[in-house]
Amino acid sequence: MIRIIAEAGVNHNGSLEMAKRLVDAAAEAGADYVKFQTFKAENLVTGKASKAEYQKKNTGESEESQLAMLRKLELSERDHRELKDYCQKKGIKFLSTPFDLESIEFLHSLGLDLWKIPSGEITNYPYLRKIAGYNEEVVMSTGMCSPEDVDAALQALAENGQDIGKVTLLHCNTQYPTPMCDVNLLAMNSLRKYVRNVGFSDHTAGIEVPVAAAALGASVIEKHFTLSRDLPGPDHKASLEPDELKAMIRAIRNIEVALGSSEKGVTPSEAGNKEIARKSIVASRMIKKGEILGEDNMTAKRPGAGISPMRWKDIEGTAAIRDFDIDEMIEI
Repeated sequence: MIRIIAEAGVNHNGSLEMAKRLVDAAAEAGADYVKFQTFKAENLVTGKASKAEYQKKNTGESEESQLAMLRKLELSERDHRELKDYCQKKGIKFLSTPFDLESIEFLHSLGLDLWKIPSGEITNYPYLRKIAGYNEEVVMSTGMCSPEDVDAALQALAENGQDIGKVTLLHCNTQYPTPMCDVNLLAMNSLRKYVRNVGFSDHTAGIEVPVAAAALGASVIEKHFTLSRDLPGPDHKASLEPDELKAMIRAIRNIEVALGSSEKGVTPSEAGNKEIARKSIVASRMIKKGEILGEDNMTAKRPGAGISPMRWKDIEGTAAIRDFDIDEMIEI
């Protein structure tokens, strides 16, 4: 079954109540997980780090530092505990991406057994070493990565105790929103040379690409969502609204069922249509007993209750066993 992660991220704008509303929306949409982000702003960025261009554009504050922006988007440890309990009540799994070593330790104390490594931390050796030490399930995004980056990250995890069989790699493009020409969705398949399970973390503006990822065999799909794209903040503009999230999940679940198995065969739903849609060998005109059967007196017409036209060569050249009226099914 495809695991769908509804990425709330920092779209709570630092508000626990808004975070709970995001949990409500993700649960109602049918997501498996709702994911937040755990960090201490001072542990994540320096005071001089500037915001990304999309963050400047989306927040409308080009002079604000990344540190100042992130401080407003933190959730406290108490908020995390309350959110985890709230998720349990709502029947959806709580997940959060840590962005520093202290946050990794805190999330471990919450009893989480699934780790989401974001694209920005895939070159952070101490971070990878810390998570590998738990040897629990890992989902790792590969945005901004070359094959060498992926190799190095997996090696760092493995040499520090991580069972690579527990790692799922997500193809990802780290631009918000990602232009369609840069999605390169087929690159998801190239990740299969590293691990058995691959998936997709999507930053495009719509829902069609994650649905296509499901058709390509993604085992995990992650997508940002928000309560409204009109809200202030860095990630709202590149996120789905609740109704869109619901539509995406419904489409993915439909694709998941539609993929079926690799075996070709007659399905129960179509079996009853075989006789209606297929044809039988019938008389194209009046035929007298003993007359030689061939193209001048036989044709193929629906329904398929008689002799299949695939047996044409068996019938052609034989003598009619009796008289046949026009459109009557040939018997032998």
